[in-house]
Amino acid sequence: MRKRILSGMRPTGRLHLGNYFGALENWVRLQDEFECYFAVVDWHALTTGYEDTGELKANTREMVIDWVSAGLDPEKSVIFVQSHVKEHAELHLLLSMVTPLSWLERVPTYKEQLRELEGREISTYGFLGYPVLQAADILIYKADVVPVGEDQMPHIELTREIARRFNHFYGDVLPEPQGRLGKAAVLPGIDGRKMSKSYGNHIMLAASPAEVEEKVGLMVTDPARIRKNDPGHPDVCNVFAFHRLLNPSGWQQLEVDCQAGMIGCVQCKRDLNRYVNEFLKPIRAKREELEKRPDLVEDIIREGDSQAREVAARTMEEVRAAMQIGDR
Repeated sequence: MRKRILSGMRPTGRLHLGNYFGALENWVRLQDEFECYFAVVDWHALTTGYEDTGELKANTREMVIDWVSAGLDPEKSVIFVQSHVKEHAELHLLLSMVTPLSWLERVPTYKEQLRELEGREISTYGFLGYPVLQAADILIYKADVVPVGEDQMPHIELTREIARRFNHFYGDVLPEPQGRLGKAAVLPGIDGRKMSKSYGNHIMLAASPAEVEEKVGLMVTDPARIRKNDPGHPDVCNVFAFHRLLNPSGWQQLEVDCQAGMIGCVQCKRDLNRYVNEFLKPIRAKREELEKRPDLVEDIIREGDSQAREVAARTMEEVRAAMQIGDR
């Protein structure tokens, strides 16, 4: 029997290349090795964006389209929406009863995000408690493995502690998951900062050829290079960072040519524009097909929700029995 994976993303808009190389590429590989459950975690989106939920449903649909367009296969993976499986909320409530407040206050990302989002009102119960909701997301499917970035490993350890504490009180019901660090590539934005929609420095998976050309044209290159034949420094050039991922057979020669001043930044960008568009071409084609078939997208979500509910319902039956609660 294959081990089970659970992972998810918050629906904050269409995905970009940073999302793909940071997580989605790894998910596509994992679905051939594991039993995979991938959730659009719309409740998590409320932890920092509760004021305006007008785009939440549309963003959820767009995210599913991006996932499938980029290679997630509904025949191999369960693709579902968190809020459509109400058992997540029930387990979250029950786990919150046994989770000490001090455990949540020591989560590194809690204080980090309070600082990063200073000025926004996120000192809420939901924001403090979102790691418990995340634990419920994982534990309700009895996931063996959770693919995460290094910054999320403390959340997995907290999930393990919550499962351990629950089992101490009520018996061995919830298995402790393992975090799995993927080989995710970090792709900078076109300005050198982390690629993010909030910075406007991203390239969407749905970007048109004209949009790609515009974005690539704005990319920051080696600031020390004035003339075409000046020796370049690829390690500080954003364009080269993209070449390493999108030009796997040619980036090493490009590095040599750049350092020798044999290729200029304009030509390097022209080449990158071609590679980005070649990479996005099949994703665009699949997206166009799905956009013409809204019924198919709804079917994917409906079927995924149904499969997720079956597993979640079984887990909650065990949880209620162990806690001797909820019997009619």
